[in-house]
Amino acid sequence: MYPALDVVTYGEAMAMFVANEVGPLAKVNHFTKCTAGADMNVAIGLARLGFKVGWMSRVGNDSFGEYVLNTLARERVDTSCVTVDVGYRTGMMLKSRSDDGSDPTIEYFRKGSAASCLSVDDYVQEYVLAARHLHLTGISPAISESSCELAFHLAREMRAAGKTISFDPNLRPTMWSSRQKMIEVLNSLAAFADWVLPGVSEGLVLTNYERPEDIAAFYLDQGAHGVIIKLGARGAYFRTADSEGVVPARPVNKVVDTVGAGDGFAVGVVSALLEGLTVPQAVARGNQIGALAIQVVGDSEGLPTRSQLEETAAEIRVDC
Repeated sequence: MYPALDVVTYGEAMAMFVANEVGPLAKVNHFTKCTAGADMNVAIGLARLGFKVGWMSRVGNDSFGEYVLNTLARERVDTSCVTVDVGYRTGMMLKSRSDDGSDPTIEYFRKGSAASCLSVDDYVQEYVLAARHLHLTGISPAISESSCELAFHLAREMRAAGKTISFDPNLRPTMWSSRQKMIEVLNSLAAFADWVLPGVSEGLVLTNYERPEDIAAFYLDQGAHGVIIKLGARGAYFRTADSEGVVPARPVNKVVDTVGAGDGFAVGVVSALLEGLTVPQAVARGNQIGALAIQVVGDSEGLPTRSQLEETAAEIRVDC
């Protein structure tokens, strides 16, 4: 019997080795091992806030796969529908360290990974449809054609069941056969979502519009209930059928690691919306958690627990 979940998501997890010193990866001698994976980061972040979260995937029957599963168990993320694949390996990646707030260099070793074998065969109806909400990213459908089919199957099933869906494009152009295919697939997937969460530069690529207002209108016309667009240091713009606005960013004294900021933002927005908070409050929480995430090395290490969230929430003031 599967647990009743608040949120379900799926995708690829990798072992990540983060450089302990600044400089080109070829010259770094010491690394710290962490986990990586956008959807897994969101699952961990929501679980830390007290939500019951399930993550679906495939990992290899290897030390990296065991490390991923141990990490999720420690974070209390349900892995009932994670398959340990004896035929394929768990992916890994290297990430450089910067000291000026710039984006790190990342090298992936994921081709032919266990997660690339994800398919509709991994779908378990009673597990997925018991959840209130589905969170999808644009990375999972880029892993392989079969994983892409799974993304659309999940979206169709949850939509038909009347459940809510959030979608973060998380563009990874190098993972797609062409830029045009990436745009077509991700916009088609976004059409199933209640909430679409692109960055403004992602919105430009996907819609060919520069203004946040126009990007939001594009997805509202596709059927989204709301669109929240990350504006970087300016904060985030939101638009629904009857409201719109900009919520300022949280100030950060020193940016340590930019990777994972968008996942933290998604954690904040999705958690707040599931709690019934207003859209401005959800965007403010997204900004808050995104700001916390970029002050710590690692993709999920800066995501707060409920008590940590509440400690900093007092600083937020949003007119609702």
